[in-house]
Amino acid sequence: MLRRLACNHRLLDACYLWAFASLRRSPGAKRYYQQLRNRGQSHPQALRALANRFVGILHGCLDHRELYREELAWPLLRAAA
Repeated sequence: MLRRLACNHRLLDACYLWAFASLRRSPGAKRYYQQLRNRGQSHPQALRALANRFVGILHGCLDHRELYREELAWPLLRAAA
C-alpha cells in the first residue's frame, strides 16, 4: 500500500504526532497500536492507522457535539482487557 503524496503535510505531521503522544496517555490507543504491531505492521504504519482512527473519533465528537471520552473511543478494547 502506498502513501498519498498530495496532502496537507502540516496536518499529516500533526496527526502523526498526536498518535505518537497518545501512546503515553491513552491505554486504549496503546492497546490498539500494540494489536497493529502484533499483526506485523511497522511502527510508521501502526501510527498512521492510529492517527486515522483518531481522526474518525474526532469527527464523531464534532458531529455529535460530545467531548472525547476514553471509554467511548475504545469500547471493544476495554471489553477485551
